[in-house]
Amino acid sequence: MPRPVHIAAVQMDANPAPTPERLARADRLVTDATQGGADLVVLPELFNLGYTYDESNHQRAEAPDGPTVAWMRETAARRGVHLAGSLLLRDGDGDRDGDRDGDRDGGEVYNALLVLAPDGRQWRYDKRYPWGWERSAFRPGRGITVAETDLGDLGLLICWDSAHPGLWRQYASLIDIMVIASCPPDISQAIYRSPDGRQLTPANMGPVLHTLLKAAHRVFDDVIRQQAAWLGVPAVNTVGCGHITTPIPNGRLSMLSLVPVAPTLLRYLSQADRVQLSCGMVPGCQVIDAQGRVLAALAQAGGEAFVSAVATLPDERPSPRGPQPRTGLSRLAYLASDVVLPLVSIPAYRRGLRRG
Repeated sequence: MPRPVHIAAVQMDANPAPTPERLARADRLVTDATQGGADLVVLPELFNLGYTYDESNHQRAEAPDGPTVAWMRETAARRGVHLAGSLLLRDGDGDRDGDRDGDRDGGEVYNALLVLAPDGRQWRYDKRYPWGWERSAFRPGRGITVAETDLGDLGLLICWDSAHPGLWRQYASLIDIMVIASCPPDISQAIYRSPDGRQLTPANMGPVLHTLLKAAHRVFDDVIRQQAAWLGVPAVNTVGCGHITTPIPNGRLSMLSLVPVAPTLLRYLSQADRVQLSCGMVPGCQVIDAQGRVLAALAQAGGEAFVSAVATLPDERPSPRGPQPRTGLSRLAYLASDVVLPLVSIPAYRRGLRRG
């Protein structure tokens, strides 16, 4: 028989705040969602920290048995709910994947999406594709994760991972629901402020870069809906809200790497290491059915809140429907997001490990 699952997607302000404060805010939202009948509650990416490219991320990364995981486990048990959310975890296993980023004593930092069941079972997925400057805070994970819960088998993705059809394809015929925790900054509307008061926006960086930076809006609208419909499964995605201000990792090299598509950046190179980026967040807090239709959505203006809907799971595991849809994103967008900006951010990651 088809099975109903009540899913809640939580939207939280993306501005960084102390972890105890953010956990208290998350607790209120989870409580409200479960009182409304939610079986599965999904918190945004880095819900316990907020979103920034500052080196303080390394100091706030937690051990796998740290306070945030303890809160998630206790909350899932107390509320009788499956609870999902992403946080920065520092594994004390050194260089487990064979590169030289890691600190031998402190290990590597990963952006981990955890799912906690009411009975204490736990599943973990590490973000495969850190977007651009996120590579300054954590390194890529490996593989996929299927959380075999009592609600059904959950596929797990984090934010920019959703833009990669290969990851969706790996989950084909393996899952009942896709769970995505995101917190995408709206770089396409960002303002870059230099110490001397000058401001730069993507609109005056040239048409090529402006087009590249708009990719996130397509990912968190059309791409997720189309890929979920192709798999034939419901999906839930969460995002951050509000307006953030953050430094740019390795600013001078970052700007220099973008000069081929935005020559106007050359005039800002002398102050690039002290440029501050300010922007809002990309909308996309929503629950989607197996046909890719939006069951419930929350606008950015809704602030820190949640939406929920009941998704129906078929009695048989769905399989992909026809050819896999293309994302419509350019190769240049993937090159900038997956290769160029992460590459120039790695030195900031290594510094953060040493200081953290």
